[in-house]
Amino acid sequence: MNINPQMIWIAMIAIAVLIVILAISFGVRRSRTANLREHYGNEYDRTLKATGSRTAGEQALIERKEEVDKFNIRPLSAAEHDRYVGEWRVVEQRFVDKPKTAVAEADELVTDVMRTRGYPMAEFQQHAEYLSVRHPRVIEHYRAGHATVDNAATASTEDLRQAMLHYRALFEDLVNEGVDVPRDLRADREVREVVETTPRATVVRDEDRPRS
Repeated sequence: MNINPQMIWIAMIAIAVLIVILAISFGVRRSRTANLREHYGNEYDRTLKATGSRTAGEQALIERKEEVDKFNIRPLSAAEHDRYVGEWRVVEQRFVDKPKTAVAEADELVTDVMRTRGYPMAEFQQHAEYLSVRHPRVIEHYRAGHATVDNAATASTEDLRQAMLHYRALFEDLVNEGVDVPRDLRADREVREVVETTPRATVVRDEDRPRS
């Protein structure tokens, strides 16, 4: 049986092209995985676990970003920033006498800031996913704080203090256009110093602000 040399060369070229295509595809996939893992951090692992596979999880993260990119997310105006900061101070002060109420109000305030900045109305899980696109590090604080709200009936005072710190980390990032860096929670003793000793005099009413 005679083998046509030309056919052999064609087959070899086809195999070589296929190998190159597979190598490029593998490289793109590997680069995409590295980029998603670096950007989302713990949220990457959480999503893969929820979806059951790397392919499904990464696709979910990509589609999540595409959806958020369609939103008109904007920074707060100066007036909105000042108003929310003032409201946060009131919430922190309320923690001293009514910690459960304060934590619930912190959750509501964060949600309100999100709506003002352009995030759509949604349930907590959807809000958390939306936030993870631009705030993948501090989103862990949102999840932890909200978990305490859901279990407020059995939460200890220490749990509530930690929840306030979680919400503070997220709140500060949302109102100040933070850089979304990981933040370690401080010990309970330091939480007590931060929350319980917040001076009531720090609250400035709008009517007391100096006019330019």
